[in-house]
Amino acid sequence: MRKRLALLVAVMALIAATVGLPGTPARASTAHASSGAALVIPVVAPFTGVDAALGPKYAVACLAATQQINADGGILGHQISCKTVDTRGDPADAVPAVGQMYATTKNIAFVIGCTSDEASTVVPVFGSNKTVSFCMTGESEFDSVKFPYFFRLVPPDAADAVAMVAIAKNKGYKKIALAFGNDAGSQTFVAPAEAAIAKAGHMTIVSNQTLDINATTFQSEAQAIVTAKPQVIMMEALGAAGVALLSEVYQLNGKKMIPVIGTSAMIDPTFFSGITKAIGTQTFIKNFDADNQISTGNTPAYPLFKKLVLAQSGKISGVGNYSTLLQANGTVHLYDAINIAALAMVMSGSTSGSVYKNDILAITAGSPGATVVSSYAAGVKALKAHKKIKYLGVGGTYHFDAYHTSFGAFEDARYTASGSTYNAGTLNPALLNSLKAF
Repeated sequence: MRKRLALLVAVMALIAATVGLPGTPARASTAHASSGAALVIPVVAPFTGVDAALGPKYAVACLAATQQINADGGILGHQISCKTVDTRGDPADAVPAVGQMYATTKNIAFVIGCTSDEASTVVPVFGSNKTVSFCMTGESEFDSVKFPYFFRLVPPDAADAVAMVAIAKNKGYKKIALAFGNDAGSQTFVAPAEAAIAKAGHMTIVSNQTLDINATTFQSEAQAIVTAKPQVIMMEALGAAGVALLSEVYQLNGKKMIPVIGTSAMIDPTFFSGITKAIGTQTFIKNFDADNQISTGNTPAYPLFKKLVLAQSGKISGVGNYSTLLQANGTVHLYDAINIAALAMVMSGSTSGSVYKNDILAITAGSPGATVVSSYAAGVKALKAHKKIKYLGVGGTYHFDAYHTSFGAFEDARYTASGSTYNAGTLNPALLNSLKAF
């Protein structure tokens, strides 16, 4: 309680420090950029700490999108660049990091990233500074509270958890083990998963493990899981923690892998590289599923996206096989978000969030007779011809609700031997609805 109160005080102090004072860096950073000045997209996410696998995926999306936007002439005469802001996956670290961002960064176009680890503390700060944010948080507080400058392109964690249970039900699993990290982002899945399992009928949780994601070994947790004899492990433990747990389960289970259903965050090159080295590629890919939003690779936007993502290979540390990012939620949807925001600026004729934010809704919702566009260049061309546009991205279309959340259908995603993923089956909406307990 004291830690939470101290954090709230820090957030309020940051809001007071970054707004309301004439001439502060924050006020200058969010104003309409002067002619020719470069714009900046801060990637606010964990780049170190237990969830360090998340930030690099988002940074790749930023580099890929801005490379093409700049090649196409920039935004209203402005070139655009990316800047990493490391939250370390901890709200207490995120608050001063965002304060430093505002103090040192001019001409912030908008922010991307903001995961479940830190969104609850930084989104109010973004809003108070009139900074548009595209966040990768599933926290429930954003399900029913409106933040005017906040946009979410991923499902609430509760919906994500239901999708995991739906995959388990489709496969006929009845004995379930849960293994989730003790970080805030992972723990938000646990209660919804437990509730969905209870509603599923004929499913039992035989082991429920909370993982210290700073640990390097999980012998006791792995032994508890193996002893319980589950048919499947539902989990989220990013980076080295997930690799360590599953490697130890594999060894303790007589070098046989217990099937795993992961969250979409486990579609990750670092995790894939580590686990395939530990237990073998074929053993892993035959026994791993993850829920994900559908991204078929068949949209008109996909070929350019693929080219641009693969062109970033080697530019961001912490990313292994870049092909794994081609269906990764964060990379796909933040790439689309950057294009949407850039087109909204062009449509409004302004780089100020307070001016262009409503055009984000107009571009994603479309209107009768709108021209469908799948790239920044195509959108700019249509807007210059005085046409209305609707954006169809790599992740498909986006439909924001009253709280600025948009997510589409779920799939059962599986890895290939190369580290890319494919849709092994679209999840039935009726089944998902039957499992919801929220």
